[in-house]
Amino acid sequence: MSTYFVTGATGVVGSAITETLISRSAAQLKLLMRASSPDELRSRLENLFDFWGVKPDQVVGRVEALVGDATQPRFGLGAEDYARLTHECTHVVHSAGAVRMNLRLDDARRSAVDSAKHVIDFARACRDAGQLRKVEFLSTVGVGGRLPGSVPERWISEPRRFHNTYEQAKAEAELIVERAILNGLPITVHRPSMVVGNSTTGKVMHFQVFYYLIEFLSGQQTFGLFPNPGSTRLDVVPVDHVAEAVLWSSGCPDTSGKILHLCAGPDRALDLVDLRRLVRASFQDAGINLPRSTTVPASIFRAAIAVLRRVTYRPYRRTLGSVPIFLDYLAERQFFANYETAKRLQQAGISTPSPSAFLPTVIGYYLERRRTRHAA
Repeated sequence: MSTYFVTGATGVVGSAITETLISRSAAQLKLLMRASSPDELRSRLENLFDFWGVKPDQVVGRVEALVGDATQPRFGLGAEDYARLTHECTHVVHSAGAVRMNLRLDDARRSAVDSAKHVIDFARACRDAGQLRKVEFLSTVGVGGRLPGSVPERWISEPRRFHNTYEQAKAEAELIVERAILNGLPITVHRPSMVVGNSTTGKVMHFQVFYYLIEFLSGQQTFGLFPNPGSTRLDVVPVDHVAEAVLWSSGCPDTSGKILHLCAGPDRALDLVDLRRLVRASFQDAGINLPRSTTVPASIFRAAIAVLRRVTYRPYRRTLGSVPIFLDYLAERQFFANYETAKRLQQAGISTPSPSAFLPTVIGYYLERRRTRHAA
């Protein structure tokens, strides 16, 4: 019997991983969740069941939720619970983390670096108890920072600058994981690119960075203004592909010590002009009126955004506030190598999906939820 300890189960990636585990295996799940009370814990678990599409009695005895925090020593658990888990858990999946680009560096490190240390401590304790088989560590291709050209499928030792504190903290966390691997822990590092909804249904637990981007690309909140994107390409990956790869890796000892780039790759990354065209067509097909698009130099666009943030409708300000982050990324000429990863996954019967095939579904799901939310 396999028992998985999962952090971040209510996040975008963690919720998909746990759904895959519940539907495709007989594994038991120990889920670390933040909650201020038993009632909040119960509510969060019920929301997760709803997302999975299962009733609690269908998974009775298989799922245990524990109030804790991956950034705290022993996850903030009592000594008895912590010791019990180390004698029960065969697999560890660490997907918790604050996917925010504008945190102070100390806060970003607390989320990424501190949690990595505590997860590794837990994995060592599971190993010492004779239980540990595998650890899956979710990182990001963003650890490449501003490295020009191809971000390689290996540990990155080159000096580099970062776009934001999220990338920097994740890169520092990888250094800790690398040392743990050298000391014998069976860990696989997974580096997803920008994660979007399920490739078949569009379903996703939360709307994150990509969905702010498509609001921006629609032009609705920028009065149709766009910076010239040049030849920039965007690498996105559906969350079910990430979950499938992680679950496969958890049962594959050969991936220990490896880095897997879970992304579209340089051959399939989508041209930003084509993505903008797809987004605007999807919005218009959904009956959303859009202003005529106008492409302007980046300097003029930045000045216009600064003005719009002061005068626009309040709910739009959050999206406009994220625009400078996107512009920073779009200025890069960078792609993410995935040749070795794609080969490994292909041998395991897992194909790398093409964004042009799944993005209409992903955007359609978002727009349906958007319509419902606005109607309410």
